[in-house]
Amino acid sequence: EVQLVESGGGLVQAGGSLRLSCAAASVFTFDDVAIGWFRQAPGKEREGISCMRSTDGSTHYADSVKGRFTMSSDNAKNTVYLQMNSLKPEDTGVYYCTVEFGSSCLGAGSWGQGTQVTVSS
Repeated sequence: EVQLVESGGGLVQAGGSLRLSCAAASVFTFDDVAIGWFRQAPGKEREGISCMRSTDGSTHYADSVKGRFTMSSDNAKNTVYLQMNSLKPEDTGVYYCTVEFGSSCLGAGSWGQGTQVTVSS
């Protein structure tokens, strides 16, 4: 199981930005993994918001964050990032980093402990 540690959450005003980090020990040593970000807002189901394939770096985003959030990686540091711009109150929630074998982020692999993001109006 891959150990994942998220950081970078906090309180920000609407329209602001945050960058989340996910330290994923040795994840890029695997040939084909999918690295994702999920979030869970209070009273709502968990939502997959972005997914990156390690094989080609291709990234996909949920419509709710497309154009505002950008996922990137630093392979040498075994770290993935989620740059969140133009934040909205509805972006509030606990954000989780995930890793699983394969090309899709289904939430079926390893999860981090989560980091809280709160966007005030």
